[in-house]
Amino acid sequence: MKIVFNLMGVGLGNNGGSSTLIKSANTLFDLGENVVIVDSGSSRYTWGPIKVPHMKLNNINEIDGDIIIGTGIGSLDHTNKSKIKNKYFWSRGWEVWNVAESKLINMLKESKTKKIVNSICLQKKLKKHEMESIIIRPGHNFDEIFPLDIRKNNKKIILGGLYNEGKKRSNKRTSWILDCYSILKHKYNIELYMFGSDGTPSSLFLDKFFKNPDIKLKNEVYNKIDIWLSPSELEGLHIAPAEAMLTECVVVGNNSFLNGTEDYLIDHETGLISENNFKSFLANVEILIKHKTLRSELGKKGREKILSLGDRKENMKKFIKLMEEDL
Repeated sequence: MKIVFNLMGVGLGNNGGSSTLIKSANTLFDLGENVVIVDSGSSRYTWGPIKVPHMKLNNINEIDGDIIIGTGIGSLDHTNKSKIKNKYFWSRGWEVWNVAESKLINMLKESKTKKIVNSICLQKKLKKHEMESIIIRPGHNFDEIFPLDIRKNNKKIILGGLYNEGKKRSNKRTSWILDCYSILKHKYNIELYMFGSDGTPSSLFLDKFFKNPDIKLKNEVYNKIDIWLSPSELEGLHIAPAEAMLTECVVVGNNSFLNGTEDYLIDHETGLISENNFKSFLANVEILIKHKTLRSELGKKGREKILSLGDRKENMKKFIKLMEEDL
């Protein structure tokens, strides 16, 4: 089976979305599938290897195959026009940062592609607009993110989160993380660690920042952090909190419609979920600062939940089965 990942109009760069697609393509390749990535430009991705061909095309019909998968709203028109019969669109985010919501809805409704989503919240979003979809999660590499048993050595309680700059990233609500720390550091013996690829924060706002850490360093950082803060309100499947949970780090999320954590974060079972406002979010962070035993219990259950969702191979096997049914 020849599978074409269509990134024309989307592109590859150093970001979570590109990383997920490449790791999915690499895993499908490892499982014996013939996989090709097509693009309208050159790859700018440097975070890891790309095991499959990456081809720059002028026209989508320069490539043939059995399956074509649109990977972002910018690739949807190219996917629609492809001569490949079996067409999918793998929605991994509600891309209102690229097109107006009304246009996004119309484009998805008018497309004859089979809709795949990576999360419960995106499935609910499509359902709200009378579109059916199938959930295929990318999974994780459990041999890359795992407990190191070093958190117990912390002399302070360490908060953690993603740092993002710019209007495009405003729905990540980085300010909630910084404001939580600014308020709580006057009451408790805490520190704040953050990492990211968008911008670099002032050292006045936090204790440690890791710019584009490799997977080994990322695992070490997650393992140092006691409480991961996830205030984002525009996600598909939010990867960073799930990775933190794989190290038994407890997560505070929120109940916004597109929080990206609904697949794995269950209030007072695998983490804490706040109302969709800063006051509630802050209160939940403070609860975990005060209660070490609760942090530990939720952290262990959180890891179990992520493991139950399957690794990359398990999830890509589900993807293969879905595609084979259409051949």
